[in-house]
Parts: sequence; C-alpha cells; structure tokens
Amino acid sequence: MNDKPAKLDTGVDYSKTLYLPETEFPMRAGLPKQEPEWLKRWDDMRLYDQLRAAAKDRPRYVLHDGPPYANGHLHIGHALNKILKDVINRSFQMRGYDANYVPGWDCHGLPIEWKIEEENYRSKGKPKPDLKDSAAMVAFRQECRAYAEHWVGVQSAEFRRLGVEGDFANPYLTMAYDAESVIAGELMKFAMSGQLYRGSKPVMWSVVEKTALAEAEVEYDDYESDTIWVKFPVLGRFEPGVSLGEDREAFRDAVRKQNAEGRDGPIGDLFSACVVIWTTTPWTIPGNRAVSYSDRVSYGLYEVTAPNDPDKPRWAMKGERLLVADKLAADVFDKARVPEGGFRRLRDVPAAELAALICMHPFRQFGGGYDFPVPLLAGEHVTDEAGTGFVHTAPSHGREDFDVWTANRRELEARGIDTAIPFPVDDDGYYTVDAPGFGPDAEGGPARVIDDKGKKGDANARVMSELITVGELLARGRMKHQYPHSWRSKKPVIFRNTPQWFVHMDKDLYGEGDTLRTRALNAIDATRFVPAAGRNRIGGMIADRPDWVLSRQRAWGVPIAVFANADGEVLKDEAVNERILAAFAQEGADAWFAAGAKERFLGNRHDAAEWTQVKDILDVWFDSGSTHAFCLEKRPDLKWPADLYLEGSDQHRGWFHSSLLESCGTRGRAPYDAVLTHGFVMDEEGRKMSKSLGNVVTPQEVMQQSGADILRLWVVSSDYSEDLRLGKTILQTNIDSYRKLRNTVRWMLGTLAHDTGETVPLDEMPELERLMLHRLAELGKVVEKGYDDFDFKRISRALLDFAVVELSAFYFDIRKDALYCDAPSSRRRLAAMQLVRELFDHLVTWLAPMLPFTMEEAWLERHKESRSVHLEAMRKADPAWEDAELAAKWQKLRRVRRVVTGALEEERRAKRIGSSLEAAPVVFVEDAELRALVAEADFAEIAITSGLTLGEGAAPEGAFRLPDVPGVAVMPARAEGRKCARSWRITDDVGSDPEFPDVSARDAGALRELKAAGRLAA
Repeated sequence: MNDKPAKLDTGVDYSKTLYLPETEFPMRAGLPKQEPEWLKRWDDMRLYDQLRAAAKDRPRYVLHDGPPYANGHLHIGHALNKILKDVINRSFQMRGYDANYVPGWDCHGLPIEWKIEEENYRSKGKPKPDLKDSAAMVAFRQECRAYAEHWVGVQSAEFRRLGVEGDFANPYLTMAYDAESVIAGELMKFAMSGQLYRGSKPVMWSVVEKTALAEAEVEYDDYESDTIWVKFPVLGRFEPGVSLGEDREAFRDAVRKQNAEGRDGPIGDLFSACVVIWTTTPWTIPGNRAVSYSDRVSYGLYEVTAPNDPDKPRWAMKGERLLVADKLAADVFDKARVPEGGFRRLRDVPAAELAALICMHPFRQFGGGYDFPVPLLAGEHVTDEAGTGFVHTAPSHGREDFDVWTANRRELEARGIDTAIPFPVDDDGYYTVDAPGFGPDAEGGPARVIDDKGKKGDANARVMSELITVGELLARGRMKHQYPHSWRSKKPVIFRNTPQWFVHMDKDLYGEGDTLRTRALNAIDATRFVPAAGRNRIGGMIADRPDWVLSRQRAWGVPIAVFANADGEVLKDEAVNERILAAFAQEGADAWFAAGAKERFLGNRHDAAEWTQVKDILDVWFDSGSTHAFCLEKRPDLKWPADLYLEGSDQHRGWFHSSLLESCGTRGRAPYDAVLTHGFVMDEEGRKMSKSLGNVVTPQEVMQQSGADILRLWVVSSDYSEDLRLGKTILQTNIDSYRKLRNTVRWMLGTLAHDTGETVPLDEMPELERLMLHRLAELGKVVEKGYDDFDFKRISRALLDFAVVELSAFYFDIRKDALYCDAPSSRRRLAAMQLVRELFDHLVTWLAPMLPFTMEEAWLERHKESRSVHLEAMRKADPAWEDAELAAKWQKLRRVRRVVTGALEEERRAKRIGSSLEAAPVVFVEDAELRALVAEADFAEIAITSGLTLGEGAAPEGAFRLPDVPGVAVMPARAEGRKCARSWRITDDVGSDPEFPDVSARDAGALRELKAAGRLAA
C-alpha cells in the first residue's frame, strides 16, 4: 500500500476545497501591546456609560470598594484584590444585574502625613511646621491633600490597566468635602446618642509617630525584651471594717498583731514572705498598683533552704519565703540561681487567703511616692503557663491590667485605696512625675522608655538597677518574642495611659441590653462570610475588644468636631452641629482649624470660655468605616446596604470591623450582607515578599512582560481563600494555560469563518454533538454556581480542562475531518458547526469576566457588529441539552478509546505508523454490553483511524492494555486500501468515482456539491 495518494492530474487543488480554519485572530496574543489599545477603545466608546444604560432597569448588585491608601504605586496584593472585585462585578453585570462599581480611596491619616513629613521636611533638614498655629496647620493639611490627590490619579490609571471597569471618573474620596462633612456627622451621631466619651485608658502608642494606634495599625514582629522576676513583700491582711484610707494606724496595729502570731501559723507565716511576679516590661514597674492571681492555679509557700554561697551570688537568700505557682516553682528557683533541691514547699496557699493579702510596692523603700498598698486581685488572664503564676498589674500600661483594676474599683475604694490611674509615661516616651524617682525629679533627668527613632531608652536599666538596690530583684534575663510594632514606622509601640475619645462597647444606650457589642455580634450572625471561618474570626475580635478609641494626635484627617467642657461632657446642640457640617461641606474639614473657628461654630448661645474645641483627629478607620454613609447612601446609582464587602483577611480587624461598628452604632445593622476575604501573596517558596530577599513581583512588571490577562488568570485559578504564591514558574504555568486556551478559541474562530448559521434539530444531531451539548449544560451549572459562590478556581479549572481535554484533544480532533471535508449539505458537518457556534458563544461569555481583554478580542472577531462582549448577557445552556444516559454511555466508550489511542501512540513512537489514519486496529472487548456499544458506534471515526474491527474471542498475548481499563485490549494493524488525496483517509473506495479518481466516495460527493455551487477551484 502506498503511503501517499497517487498523483493524478485532476486539475483540482484539493487544499482549496477544504473548510480549513480562517481567522485574523493571532496565535500570539501580544497582550502588553494590545491591552492598552482595548482600554482606549473602551474609553472612546464610553463603555462604562453603556454598561449603566444597558442595566438601567435591572436589580442592583453592589460590591462596595474598600479604600486603599493613596500613597504609592500598587503592589501585587492590590492587583489580587481589584481583579477579584472586577471579576465579581463583571459576572453579575453579565448575568442580569446592574453591577455598578465605584472605586474609592482612603486619603487621610498617618501614612500620608508621615510621607509629607519625610519628603518635605525630614529629608530636607527642615523642621515640621508648628501645627498649633492655625495657618500652619491648614497649609500642612493642604500639602497632604495634594499628595493624596496625586496618588489617586496614579493608582486609578494602574487599576484601569489591570482591566478593572468602574466609575473612575467619579470615585469616592474620604478627603472630598462632602465626605468629610458626612464623616464628621457620623461622629456627631455617636456624640448625640451618648456613645462618645472622653476617658483615659492604656492604648498602643507610637513614640515615633506621636499618636495612639488601633489594633489594625500594628503588626507583630520579633523583639528582644528584658525579663525580670520581682519580689513584692507581703504587708498585711485586710481586716473587715478597717479602711486603709480612714485609719492607717489601725491598719498598722492589725498588721503588727498578725505578725506577732508567729511564722508557723496559718496566716502569720505569710507576712515575712514575698509574692513573686515576672514581666517582660521592667519599665512598667513604677506604674504597678496591684498583683493578679487566679483561683484556677495552685499556689504554694516556698522557702529557700540552700546555704548562701559567696562564690555563687544569688538574689534568693537562705530562709527567704516566696509565694509562687506550684507548676512554675522549679523554674522560678532555677532562674533565681537556687541549686536543685535548695528549696522546700511549706504549704498550700488557697485563693481565699490570697484575696485578703496586700503587698508593698518594691520601691516602697526607694523613696516617696510608692507607700501605697498593693492588693492581690483575681484575674481571668492569669495562668501558670509561664512566669510565676502572679501577674504584675499596672493599669496604666495594659488592657487586662486596666480591666482588672477597674473591675475591682468599688471594693478597693471601700478599703480606702486610691484607684486613680496614673500617667507615668508621656507622649515622647519619658517618665512623668507619676513615676517618682524616675521622672523629672530624678537625678540626671527623666528616664526614657523608647526614643523618637524607636530605639530602647534607659528606663529598663534604671528600673532594674533600683530593684537591685532595694533588694527586690529575684532574677533577670532576656527573651525574644512577638511584640507589637507600628505597621508604618516598623518601630515598637508602648502601652500607656492617655486621655482619648472612646465609643462605649457595653453601655446600654438602646434599652434591654442593646449595646454596640450585642448589635455587632447579632449583625455578624446575619452576615454571609466567605470563607465561613471569617465569621468566627471577626466574632472573636468583637466579643473581646475594648471600647473603641477614636482619637489620634495628628493633623491630617477629619477632626473630632465636638466641644467639651471641663468635665469632658460633649456639647449637644444641633444648631452648632449644623453650622459645622455646612462649613465642612463647603470648605472641607480645614474649616475646623481656621482662625476663629471656635467662636464661629459656637455662635452667640454658648460662652467660648466654658468649652474646649477638641483638636484630636479621627482614627482613619472611622473614616473608612463611614464610606457606606457618604458613598452607598448618598449615590443614587448604588444602594445600602451593600451586597458584598471584599478585602484581605487582615480587614477582619480593619475595614470590615470599623464599618460594622460604625453602622451598628448609627443604624443598628451591618452595612453589608456578605463579606469575602482573600489571603496574601507570597513568593513561590511561601515566603513573604520583600526587597531584601529580591522576591518581589510587581503587577506592573507582569503586565509589561506578559499582560494583565495573565495576571488575572493567575488570580482566578488560585485558591485565594488561602495565601497565594507567585513567581516566574507559576507565571509560566499560567502563560502555558493561557496559550492552550487561546489556541482553542482561535480554532473555533477559524472554523466559524465557514458558518452559514444553519441549524439541525436536537433530535437529529449525531450523538457526539449531543454529548458535547450535555457537557455544556453541566458546565453551565458549574459556572453559575461558581460565580454565585465566588469560586473562580472551580470555574477556570473546569473551563480550561474542557477546552484543552474535551474539545481540543477529543471533540475537535474527531470532528476536524467532518468539518474540513464533509459536503456543504452534510448534516454531520452542519451539526458540528452549530455546536462550535454554541461552544464559542458560551465559553467566551463565561470567561469574559475573568479574561476581559482576550474575550473582547475574540468576540469582536466573530461578532463584528457587536459593541462589546461585556455588553452581552452570559449565555445560559438549554436544560433540554442534558442527557445523563447518553453521557454515561460515552463515558464507557471513551475508556475504550483511551486504550486504542494508547496503542496507536506506541506505534507512532516505534515509527511503525506516522498518523493514526494509517491504522486499522483490532479491538477486543470482553464485556458483552460494552462490546455491543462499540459495535454500534462508528469507532474508527471516534478513534480517528481509517478502519477498526472488533476482534473475536480473547485478545492475543501481546495485545496493548491499560491497567485501569480491564477487559479491553488492542492489536495494532495498518489500514488497507488507498489514501484519499483530499482527506488522507485510507479506504477501499478511493477511485470509485471516475470524475474524481484519487479521492474517496465521501470526498467525491463533497467535491461534486462544491462544483455545482461554482466553488470548485482549480
């Protein structure tokens, strides 16, 4: 048999008689060059306006944009975030909604102010302006505004380059005058309802940035701390009815009486003992006011028995008695350098006994100012996991310390103890007069906890030195641990008591226990979280969080625009509020800082001397938490509440959190119905991206080298609910996947160049076409559910596999012969063309939200009369296409096909055949039912061979088999006959038509039709 068709002089160029693909859709995408041209086209045609007009009467779907800071170029996390939002908006728009996207920017706050100070002042050696001067304050704020305005423009262009569609001509900005007015108005709602109050609590304070920080503004990093074990000598036991404040001499008599009972009694033996605490913040010792214990911990009274050794000095001397948790006793004595076996346990010390004790402050002997009693207080935060089982309690320097102290305030005051919380550290990290001996009165000046560069001061060293001097230091050391740092300056923060403005979390302002906390927790229960774990995360934060601190001691932002009297009470006057808000709307929040603002806003009804104008700035999280008020509620093209908020998982403590509290405090519910979170982008090895490691991937470089659609394909094919990875290898994988998908689309476009639009009824279609329609119907459900569930990975994986495996490597491979070679009237060819038409329209509209540039190019290549694929409705599969029985049948046939193609592949590798059309294998099928299915199918067409026969009996020993397809075997064989000069099939009917002697009968019939239509080219 001849491998090549005989060269007969028929005068016909058969290649011109084939319906080969024809398209101008290029194989090479050239995305970096083409995508900006598509953006220009969309701008020129005002695509955004056309989308709004097309969706005018549809139900709205609103994804409210979480505002990024306007202070630098976009990073890869921004790209991930904005691409996810764009995919969601486009998918809902194409599925029958009005999905208007309004981008927004957070323009206030420390990030921008910090940049202005750095770029305009510190780097130039210029002093920062005196912001107490009205003119200087307003001028400085204008610098911040101009800086933010510049970066809004830059970031807007960068978001657009990612393919993000939205109202970029009219974004929302927190620094817009109307926005500043609304933000101030939202704060006034809290003030007028009694939720806002001025108080003093320990807050995280950045000495470097000179402001209080919220939890959302800190990150935890390694930090080496000094650690100390400190002795608090037991002073006595509280006697019922004896007040320390009223009769200190009576109290001292009671102590003497108890001491006289002797060391071995059930009480007296404690009065020569010391309670031992452990802390990683020695500098907080001057602020100590109590020691906390737990009634869940077992405590004991221990005595040092090891002789004192002058050659091995230690701070725990023989005969000393110490109170510590039993579980930690061995570790405490080891740290105190007491040799093993050098101590003994004397007895249990129950919680009831601890509750009655008071101690001396370790600096009581140091000098004046520390002669107050130090009570023992039960605390839920105390454990015996580390330290001593007792916790040094400084209500000025820790939230739990503050909570324990204030929870016991009434009882402590009844005992005559002064419960005022001191202010031991100032804004600059120096000790104040509330830290006697270490503050301004100290020799050499005040000690400093941390300096304005974020470096440790001398406070720890001086405190430890004095503890040694007074003999109350039991041990010391150093340890590395996670410690809060400002996420902007990257420097450690401190906890310090400062006067701030707060919103009550637990004050019953609404009746029947309806507090801000309960409202927020109820709102969380009513919200859909994707992934579901987000509910527990934000719920735990809301359940445990302290009162909401709103004030910042900075310059750039919306002020806490209220007036307060000497007692901290807020002026509640709607007329004053209206004047303030009107001025903000016309002039911006700068009006608050202008000369004469106090008198202007108070008017004639209030004496300016009685009221203080609050100059603190609102926390920027309050700004962004109010975006729903000045964007969703104010814009007629949006709605409140939003259908969805979408940000990174860190926003459970950030934007999701502040928006929830702001809205619940003013409206009683969350401003969103659903919350979607994504992870962070790491490098390919799972490491955090950093310039020092050289592993940073920027969206700009990816788009410049590969295009935005490649970046978008990476996003939608990743599990964004977890941290994502990105690098060269991962990008290349996505480039390869994109290329395969593009080639599938390109082949369909080329094939559809010959489409006449004729249709074949479903019941007249071949089984293969009906099978693929069934698969389209199945995929339609995957796509619909995937977009509803925001499960883009499932959609992209399903569509890519379908395009590459089921279409290119299966259906198209089989049907190329019919599509290229069948006669124009062939029902098989017409049905196949009709299917390709459906495949194209469905796949392109399904993928358009994910790959908007590529699918726009493909759609307009096919539908030249169309304006844009993004103005099209996402195609829905016809339920009538579903045929589970047919699919089950073809699943079995495809298993047999795998064995045949496996056998042919071996023949090709051995160079016994060139193409599968040279083969006519013999297939052995043991199962009778499966054999019947193969027999009734045109299996040679399915296997793309020129012939195929079913073997009788058992397969020969050397037949090809696949382990996972038992009972099927294949014996390769070459096809018999002549090779058709047009289709290259080897058949025994080549030459049966004398008019076309070198082609098969099928091809001769096709040529005759073409000739009759005048389309046969010589």
